Amino acid sequence: MELAVAMLLILLILASWRVLSESRLLVDMTLVSDASIIGGFCLDGSLPAYHLHRGFGSGASNWLLQFEGGGWCNDIQSCLDRAKTKRGSSLYMNKLEDFNGILSNDASLNPDFYNWNRVKLRYCDGGSFSGDAKFDNGTSVLYFRGQKIWEAIILDLLPKGLGKADKALLSGCSAGGLSSFLQCENFYRTLPTNTTVKCLSDAGFFLDERDITLNYTMRTFFENLVSLQGIEKNLDKNCTSFLDNPKLCMFPQYFLNYMTTPFFILNTAYDVYQFHHALVPPSADMNGDWKGCKLSIASCTPQQLDILQGFRGDMLAALKSFFMDSTNGGMFINSCFGHCQSETQETWFSLGSPIIQDKTIAGAVGDWYFSRNISKFIDCAYPCDASCHNIIAQVS
Repeated sequence: MELAVAMLLILLILASWRVLSESRLLVDMTLVSDASIIGGFCLDGSLPAYHLHRGFGSGASNWLLQFEGGGWCNDIQSCLDRAKTKRGSSLYMNKLEDFNGILSNDASLNPDFYNWNRVKLRYCDGGSFSGDAKFDNGTSVLYFRGQKIWEAIILDLLPKGLGKADKALLSGCSAGGLSSFLQCENFYRTLPTNTTVKCLSDAGFFLDERDITLNYTMRTFFENLVSLQGIEKNLDKNCTSFLDNPKLCMFPQYFLNYMTTPFFILNTAYDVYQFHHALVPPSADMNGDWKGCKLSIASCTPQQLDILQGFRGDMLAALKSFFMDSTNGGMFINSCFGHCQSETQETWFSLGSPIIQDKTIAGAVGDWYFSRNISKFIDCAYPCDASCHNIIAQVS
């Protein structure tokens, strides 16, 4: 009897997996063969790649480009290690990519962008598609060519229809969300003047924030990243000429006001990556006092929650000018513990997905892109939002 029940459970699991697999949209990888002409290489020297799923119907002339995320490498050793993974080499990338959330081709799951040409740009440079340098000590070679990878992919897509786009949206998550900030103006200048061009960053608004020991851990990390990968020359020129420390122009808060292309900022006010790596990095918590809080919000002490509320306050302060003064911008800053919400169906658009004032993330982004309504939403402070999908232990 127990064996029969066990076999039935196995059959049900297999049936569920088969249904799920059949409903998934798996998109083939395309290597950018001409990237070598302009020096666009992954860290290890392999060719960069993307996944394209063609649009159809009313969306056949519209394009959505999504930067993949996945952290950074800011020293030689970490970049050498990264070059042996899918984050540093197309040799290790999965050849089929699952398109969910904002990349879905199902109108019931992605109502505004489902029939657009949707492209996922694979991330293999470790510098948010912005570096232009090379390391060669005679033994090891590393290519920091994120800027060239970006240019090579655009050159490859332009004759495939991007060059005649009616509408275009540049997006990205995490390190890819930062890429969207960094490349938005370039994207606008690349496309025809009659193309409607807008940009979206998901979990890419990284703050120049002190950690709990009052050290600028994230600032130091970005400064080393900019120096190693030759990024400074590709940062916003208005910003770099204004600040005494031009490397700080890697942080969106310092160049956001110089941007003119319509932009939407999607971020959790308690971004888990920044919580774990910028606000309470391992170097600032040697005794492990925050270990429980990092694993479960319920384990946070009142003092720890006050610090997290302070982080939210600093994020909102950094966004205040954009919220008040931007006439073409959009925002969705919810009070959830998470990181990246546009690529996951459960948070992008589904039954029970996060909402602010009864508006889903997909609805807010669509209203902003198509100018259906003013779309600037800031959530009340934790723990007021019962719609959150709190993923407290997510750190990468």
